[in-house]
Amino acid sequence: MSQRSHGLFVGRTRHLARHHKPSKLGITKLIKDFNVNDRVLILPKSNFANIPHPRYRGRIGVVIGRQGASYIVKINTSKSSVRKLIVPQMHLEKA
Repeated sequence: MSQRSHGLFVGRTRHLARHHKPSKLGITKLIKDFNVNDRVLILPKSNFANIPHPRYRGRIGVVIGRQGASYIVKINTSKSSVRKLIVPQMHLEKA
């Protein structure tokens, strides 16, 4: 008997799809350009392959660099904790 995966999105993608209203991603949403020190808003879109963790939805962060086609975003998670996320540009908007 093979073991079942217990990953992050097991059994939850339908719930997420309902709540963030997946839409067709146009070319302007797929190609965005941000500069270092830009403030960005993390909004997961309909592509689940590269989606950031749902706990970061709606968070505002600062772009500190670029890694391939994605951006490295610094987020303050609490008063003393700082988190760095690698987020594709389709899930970011200017804040």
